[in-house]
Parts: sequence; structure tokens; C-alpha cells
Amino acid sequence: MPRGSAPVVAVVAVVAITVLAGAAVFAVVPSMTTPPPPQRGVSVSAAADGTVAVTLLSGPPIDPAAVSLRVRVAGTDLAHQPPVPFFSATGFYSGPTGAFNAASAGRWRVGTTTTLVIAPTNDPLPAAGDPVRVTLAVRGHVVAVADTTATPA
Repeated sequence: MPRGSAPVVAVVAVVAITVLAGAAVFAVVPSMTTPPPPQRGVSVSAAADGTVAVTLLSGPPIDPAAVSLRVRVAGTDLAHQPPVPFFSATGFYSGPTGAFNAASAGRWRVGTTTTLVIAPTNDPLPAAGDPVRVTLAVRGHVVAVADTTATPA
């Protein structure tokens, strides 16, 4: 091959590789994006004994394995957040009810309530009058936020 044609071949090769790489990215990226889950309506109640109950009010059923939950008491995140679903977890009494329990079957449906109890090993514990906020996420997307005030135990 003559020396003068080597740069031309190199440029053609680089352009071809760039075009192929770009085509591969455009083919893969659309399949990687999924729409965020729909918003849900929830209500929450909390008591000074650590009980937190969350009721699903609207939206499609939720797979408990896809849920993450964040609980805040008086503006501070709990030191240990509930690893939904669970049966026994640090900072919580064993045996949550409903969809938060690892042994529950099926999806969390509208009209059903699931309950957990914050243990004294967690911090902060709700006191009567404290604001409590629960943030519900599905596959990492926040789908609901609910606020309440802790009632006396």
C-alpha cells in the first residue's frame, strides 16, 4: 500500500467505527429506559408507641419487593429504615402486617393497610404530637408522600 493512502484508510476506519458505535448506542438506550411508575395515594397514621400504618388509597397494585419506604419523625430520618418487605429488621419489632411482611402473598392493593412498629433501638422514636412523614418509592421513583401527627399511645 502506498504511503499516501494510509491516512485515508485510517480516517475511513475511524469514521466507520464511530458510526457503528453510535448505532449501537441508539439501539440499546431506548430499551434501557422505562417509564416511571404511576403516582399513588396513601394515608399514614402514627402513634407514640412506634406504630406506623400506611393505607394505599389509589393507584395500581404494588409489588412489595419493588417498594422502598423512608420514615421521618420530627424532620429527622429514622436511623434504620425498614427494608420492605421484611419480617425481622434492625430498629423494628418483628412481624409487620400486610404487604410489608415478607411472608405476605401478592401485591399491595387499594384499600389495604400495612403496619410496622418502630423499636426503641431506632432513633428518633415518635412522641405524641411529633410530625411523621412517610415517603413511598417504587423501583427508586417516589410515588407518594404522606404526613401525619403521632397520637398518644
